Amino acid sequence: MTKKEKALYIIEELEKLYPTTPVPLDHTDPYTLLIAVLLSAQCTDVRVNQITPLLFEKANNPYDMIRLSVDQIRDIIRPCGLSPRKSQAIYDLSHILIDKYGGKVPEQMELLEELPGVGHKTASVVVAQAFGQPAFPVDTHIHRLLTRWGITSGKNVVETERDAKAIFPEETWNKLHLQIIFYGREYSPARSPKRGVDFITEKIGTKAALAELK
Repeated sequence: MTKKEKALYIIEELEKLYPTTPVPLDHTDPYTLLIAVLLSAQCTDVRVNQITPLLFEKANNPYDMIRLSVDQIRDIIRPCGLSPRKSQAIYDLSHILIDKYGGKVPEQMELLEELPGVGHKTASVVVAQAFGQPAFPVDTHIHRLLTRWGITSGKNVVETERDAKAIFPEETWNKLHLQIIFYGREYSPARSPKRGVDFITEKIGTKAALAELK
């Protein structure tokens, strides 16, 4: 298969499996999504969804968040890991949102990336899922699968994002990145992907990926 043929196959098969793609992180608006995505770094979505109700009960907007101390935020989010850095980032970015943007989350990628604790992947998720702008957030799971499927040979997520945007139609990006994540969790785990289960890899995977199938 050519890369374009692989891309079409991936889109068709994932659309059959996941016609709807609810955002895995519970949120109610751009601000709570931003905080949830920030917390998800090196933490599972399940754990984040257990912690954010506790945090958002006290502060679900930047004005209430800055009324908490960094220590109070850290105590709540500790189970998510990296709590000293994340709590400081949440506190600082909430101040910036109030001082520069009237308490609203900016819609521009470059402005989001200027916020403390907000990297390119986090900003991509927010513009895609909160504002409906085309973006292709690439995490380690998507990087792994697109490499496994021969869509990219990128050595990092930056190169993988570039290759994904080049091969998949822009109108598919916001939904497709979630579909790939869902497929990876259900059918193609990082360790011991199985023949007859990980059917996309079995159909279009690289030689190295096929060798991994048990």
